[in-house]
Amino acid sequence: MQFADIKNDIAFRKIFGNGAKTEILTSFLNAVLKLEGKKKIVSIIILNPYQVPIVLGAKSTILDVKAKDGNNNEYIVEMQLTDKIGFAKRVVYYSAKSYSAQLSVGEDFSILKPTIFIGILNFEFLETQNYLSRHLILDAETHEYKLKDLDFNFIELPKFNKTEQELDTLIDKWVYFIKNAESLTVIPANANDIGLKSAYIEADRHNWTKADLEAYDYALLREMDEKTEKMFAEQKGEIKAKTEIAKNFIVLGLDNDTIAKGTGLTIEEIEKLRQEKQ
Repeated sequence: MQFADIKNDIAFRKIFGNGAKTEILTSFLNAVLKLEGKKKIVSIIILNPYQVPIVLGAKSTILDVKAKDGNNNEYIVEMQLTDKIGFAKRVVYYSAKSYSAQLSVGEDFSILKPTIFIGILNFEFLETQNYLSRHLILDAETHEYKLKDLDFNFIELPKFNKTEQELDTLIDKWVYFIKNAESLTVIPANANDIGLKSAYIEADRHNWTKADLEAYDYALLREMDEKTEKMFAEQKGEIKAKTEIAKNFIVLGLDNDTIAKGTGLTIEEIEKLRQEKQ
């Protein structure tokens, strides 16, 4: 078997946004939220099911699902690869917008149902050492849980380091799948949940269409381009900072050797800065 990188835009949406395999997302949500017995989600409706991008390179949207668990609660499941400026605010904004969108003009507030956000992050975001955390709106002193309609859950992949033999719970197995599937060649023996096993099967690229594979490869290239651009921008910023420091050293009358040692710039680069200042 050749499993896809689940963190890839196309793979993520193809697996979790599969309207014909809703047992995958159902199992995942129940595992993340630790829902058992009568509280378990039994069926879901995916609001934006996976479709191969018509134009290669068109960025896929966030996976947005509505789960019918007896209360018609709405779930937002998102994969985020990098920690971007304003991420925390965007999470709150997007969740609140999804919550308020349930209500049309003239309708009563009582029909509003909870919105639950689940963010799968490929970076460390919170101070907790736990890879899975839940954030609720509580009274700061009494911890009374009265405002129940917004619920935020985060899975931080870098904090998950369990081996296949150490997977105790279903959520352990799900996070192991998301983080490590690409490096596996067989379905783990302990993947005994129907939804999880179905996810592994759907992640096997041998079962994908040519269009799926092309879109997947293009998404990988786009991700590599973004990383390269970020690296270039960081290097450019570092060089600019070193240049400004070197200019200040020149004003202070330091010699080229001292400035080179202090900034990492070459003698030739420093001499060029001297000439520009003349």
